Amino acid sequence: MVKRIALLAALSLLAFALPAQRGWEVGGMVGTMFYFGDLNTQVSLKSPGPYLGALGRYNFNKRTAMRFGLNFGYLRADDANSRNVYEQARNLSFRSPVIEGQAILEFNFLPFKHGGKEDFFSPYLLGGIGVFYFNPQAEYEGEWVALQPLGTEGQLRGEEYAKVSASLAYGFGMKFSLNYRWTLFAELMARATFTDYLDDVSTVYPDRRELLRTRGELAVALSDRSVEIPGVVEAPIGEEGLQRGDSRTMDQFAGITVGLTYFFGSLRCPDYGQGTRRSD
Repeated sequence: MVKRIALLAALSLLAFALPAQRGWEVGGMVGTMFYFGDLNTQVSLKSPGPYLGALGRYNFNKRTAMRFGLNFGYLRADDANSRNVYEQARNLSFRSPVIEGQAILEFNFLPFKHGGKEDFFSPYLLGGIGVFYFNPQAEYEGEWVALQPLGTEGQLRGEEYAKVSASLAYGFGMKFSLNYRWTLFAELMARATFTDYLDDVSTVYPDRRELLRTRGELAVALSDRSVEIPGVVEAPIGEEGLQRGDSRTMDQFAGITVGLTYFFGSLRCPDYGQGTRRSD
């Protein structure tokens, strides 16, 4: 993943010598988000969440652009959708809002010109960084309960996981110039995060009695929601020290979106030593 982002940066630097169609675009996008982690180990797409975003993109030339985005969406997953019997017996579920800020570099495979009759479309690669806020919640007795303050894996008070994390973003898309000002795009962007707690699940079940003493009955109820599966799992599995999640891998999420941008810039012709001409 890091190599892909480095390659994208190198290609972008090579492209700065091209004739420039510089300027800003602003726009928005809509789509769906998917979570991948301890509550979705089989890369299932059964639990999509809504996804909205706003962006500002600066075009350096026909090949490269830098964009800044602000996104909002929901991630969710449920062990009930798993094909793994152990995960079904674990019986955990969550949802989490995500508020994300990003800085993304884009590289167009083909020259792209706003309003061009020939260079009016291009596939593109993207890579960059993000910072996001999340807050995993579980539904309990008809209400959504925030999980991080409960220390469901035995975290001490004041040592709960942070609800702000960073990510590396990468993906690809396709853009189409509808006319000089408007551009339509569709893209897939994945995020490799630096947290394993998007879902509030990472390590092992805590000592139930200690959790009850320090956090209360609600924390105990949401820490271990395991159920029996007749003929397969005959007893609840939430004993102290038994696996609840897998801390060896970080959680991930991805978004599939379509969007529209409005271009404020202009086409700048290359300078051949007799001044720079500009045309709109």
